[in-house]
Amino acid sequence: QVQLVESGGDSVQGGGSLRLSCAASGFAFWNVYMGWFRQGPGKEREGVAAISPGGGNTAYADSVKGRFTISRDNAKNPLYLQMDSLKPEDSATYYCAARIRPWSGRPPTSPTSYDYWGQGTLVTVSS
Repeated sequence: QVQLVESGGDSVQGGGSLRLSCAASGFAFWNVYMGWFRQGPGKEREGVAAISPGGGNTAYADSVKGRFTISRDNAKNPLYLQMDSLKPEDSATYYCAARIRPWSGRPPTSPTSYDYWGQGTLVTVSS
């Protein structure tokens, strides 16, 4: 069955960096769009970044452009999110997601565009 397992969440000071990983199994990882999302306390889940199957196309939320980088290793099946220059407002539970349904074009960043989700990893950024 489809499994997505995030790791790498931690507590860091503002300005610091973290790299999140998402181990994927149970589907053709190399052939689907993948995304990172986050949800803070009392907030709706929002798209952070998304990537095309081959990794050549990416999309980012305006709030993280220039600070976060999404990437994937189709040979080993992990999805990554490198987060630099972290801010307290980046604090949230981060989720990876897979879109199994066919798609073409700009990687989607809406949560409704994705079919499977991981359990999340917590990122806390202190000021």
